[in-house]
Amino acid sequence: MLEILLKNLKEAIEADKQKESLGLTPAEKVKEMLKSGNAIFVDVRPPNKVVGKTAPEAGIPNSYYLPVTEFADRCQEVFPQDKNAVIILGCAKIKFANRVMGYLEAFGYKNVYVLDEEIEKFIENFQ
Repeated sequence: MLEILLKNLKEAIEADKQKESLGLTPAEKVKEMLKSGNAIFVDVRPPNKVVGKTAPEAGIPNSYYLPVTEFADRCQEVFPQDKNAVIILGCAKIKFANRVMGYLEAFGYKNVYVLDEEIEKFIENFQ
């Protein structure tokens, strides 16, 4: 199992090197990715950090709410089996999204990105 984990992490690091800003993605680019229909957006804020609406409640297309605190119990109901699927993560201060990015990369996901602004601002300005 450790060998698989290390292999996945090495591949993820190489994939991240190819991404602009190692996967931290500006809001406009995230909007484009979501509007194309080829990506999912996951709001990973813990319940006590949600101000206003979650991404799905706000009508963000292809979005899910999966608090980082419930990741281990619910990840299989949100994340696709396709390890090449484009996944964008958002949270209040970026740190929880970065944590979930690491989890997903350890599982072998290759196209994981993190919204580079606070999710509340992204939700407010999404059109």
